[in-house]
Amino acid sequence: MSSLIFFSRWLQLPLYLGLIVAQVVYVWQFLKELWHLIDFSLFGHEIHGMEGFGTEATTMLIVLGLVDVVMISNLLIMVIIGGYETFVSRMRLDGHPDQPEWLNHVNANVLKTKLAMSIIGISSIHLLRTFIESSVGDVSAETMMWQTIIHVAFVASALALALIDRMSQGPGPRNPH
Repeated sequence: MSSLIFFSRWLQLPLYLGLIVAQVVYVWQFLKELWHLIDFSLFGHEIHGMEGFGTEATTMLIVLGLVDVVMISNLLIMVIIGGYETFVSRMRLDGHPDQPEWLNHVNANVLKTKLAMSIIGISSIHLLRTFIESSVGDVSAETMMWQTIIHVAFVASALALALIDRMSQGPGPRNPH
C-alpha cells in the first residue's frame, strides 16, 4: 500500500507536461506582442484598442505586455521545475552548467515564497497598465481601487509567507535563499 501511495506522485507528471504546453502558448503570445511592437514602431500601424493613446503610451503598454508574458513564463518555469523536483522526482542535474541556482535549495516553502514574489511582479505590471489605461478613461476608479486592494493583498500574503518560512527555520544560522 505504501508503494502505491508513493508511486501516486507520478500522477502529477501530466500536469507538469500540460504546463510545458502552456509555456509554448506563452512563447507564441510573446512573439505576437513583439510583432505588434515592431509593426507599430517601424510601420506606424495602430494597435486595435489603443487608438486613443499616444506613441509613448502605446509603446509602453506593448512593452509591459511583453514583460508580463515573460514574468508569467518565468512563473511557469519555477512551478514546472521546482514542483517536479520537490514533489515528483529529483532531476539529477548536479554539475549541469545550465542548472538554475535556486534549484539547489528548493523546497515547498522556498517555492511558495518565490511564486508569491512572482505574482506580485505580475500584479504590479497589471496595475501599472491599468493606471496608464486610465489616462484615456478606459478604466473606472472602482476598477483601479479593487486592483490596488488585490495587489496589496498579494504583497501582504507574500510577506506572511516569508515570515512563516523564517519562523519555521527556528533559531540559529539562516539558510540563504
